[in-house]
This record gives sequence, structure tokens and C-alpha cells, in this order.
Amino acid sequence: MEMRDRAVRIVLEHRGEYPSQWGVAIGSIATKCGMTPETMRKWVRRAEVDGGARPGLTNR
Repeated sequence: MEMRDRAVRIVLEHRGEYPSQWGVAIGSIATKCGMTPETMRKWVRRAEVDGGARPGLTNR
């Protein structure tokens, strides 16, 4: 869980440094963290829903 939280936090903190969240930020950071971009994308989307930034049912 700690790895997931850290990876998601990195994407959210640095997304403004990339032209698009999916195209570069998620792919670049996922590779650096040793996971697939799709895994990272799912983690980020889940964090956005749980944080209220995206519509959907939360895990809380």
C-alpha cells in the first residue's frame, strides 16, 4: 500500500510538468517505479475518485 500511495502522490505532484497526465506522466513515472502504465493509471483514477476529484464510488 505504501508503494501505491507514494507512486500516486508522485504522479499527482508532477502532472503539471508533463503535457498530458496519461501520455507522459503516468507512463514515465510507472516505468521508474517498475510497474505498467495501466496499473499506475488505475491507481491514480482510484485515488482521484476517493479524493472527490473524479465522480464514482469511493473505497472508503
